[in-house]
Amino acid sequence: MIKEKTGLPLDPYFSATKIEWLLTNGHKLDISNLCVGTIDTWLIWNLTNGKYHITDHSNASRTMLYNINTHQFDDDLLALFNIPHHILPTIVDSSGELAITDASITGIELPILSIIGDQQAALFCQCGTSTTKIKNTYGTGLFIMAPTGKSYPQTKSLINTVAWSINGKIDYALEGSIFIGGSAIQWLRDGLGLITDSSETAELAYTLTNNEGVYFVPALTGLGTPYWDASARGMIIGLTRGTTQAHIARATLEALAYQTKDVIDTIINTLPNTPFDALLVDGGATANPFLMQFQADILDLPLIKPSITETTAFGAALLAGLAATLWTETDIQTLNPIQETITPSMDTDTRQQHYTKWKDAIERCRNWA
Repeated sequence: MIKEKTGLPLDPYFSATKIEWLLTNGHKLDISNLCVGTIDTWLIWNLTNGKYHITDHSNASRTMLYNINTHQFDDDLLALFNIPHHILPTIVDSSGELAITDASITGIELPILSIIGDQQAALFCQCGTSTTKIKNTYGTGLFIMAPTGKSYPQTKSLINTVAWSINGKIDYALEGSIFIGGSAIQWLRDGLGLITDSSETAELAYTLTNNEGVYFVPALTGLGTPYWDASARGMIIGLTRGTTQAHIARATLEALAYQTKDVIDTIINTLPNTPFDALLVDGGATANPFLMQFQADILDLPLIKPSITETTAFGAALLAGLAATLWTETDIQTLNPIQETITPSMDTDTRQQHYTKWKDAIERCRNWA
């Protein structure tokens, strides 16, 4: 029922179970005077001095309380999680004059013209309304999305999500959420002390001609798409006496590319008639040349990197500009031109050998718990 109504798998990653836990375990909560929302809701509440308690459809669709078919919070889901409707925000469009800031906060009253989830913002910037493109944002996590227009396909392992709503019309997308992406590199730095700066990972990886059989499955908070296994645990395998920090750094970068392939293969199988011929990439880790080349190689797809790689912030700005009539939807792609295209160079046998060993490592980490 949850997957059918929300497009999401039952997983603690989303809001509903967290809200339920807080309501059950929070001491002395006055439920009559309580507001719950996503980060955008909290920001707007503060910017408007408590006059607006709102969110947009894209953020609401990630709470596991929103019905992606009726476009509202669902009574059955609210009853299931024992969450009262009145504590939730009002749902508005992703683009438009959605709220007005309070002059005591911002100096003068200013219109808030866009509200959108971070990955949906990046998707809007990268793909617009095209249904033949696919993007990956390399941030703390990895988020692969493909727009599907005004409808969505049935899928068990991918997320069906609202992409955005403009002028009361909903667009959907398929998404694969990978919990640990750039945070695995942060773990090498802060947890293990193997590096002092993320850029060092590329330098270390380039000292090796191959991974020498070392694989790292960064299931540090379980596995997301397409496995949805909260009990999976991280694992580094293939270690020998000759293993160095370079092997661990390289295995970490390769893991980001393998996880991306897991999701993209699932999307392609779900949309077999869609001609995906490249992956649009953005986010901080796109600055890592080793990762970008290995990603192109393991996918056997060219990567397209835009001039502005911080597409989440830019996508939100594009939606605001749309509401302010600074540009139209057809102008969007021209505002962030291509900076670089990375083409694959790995032979088929090597690619298959690498990926087969990765899938074996995945199964081992899932059986560990």
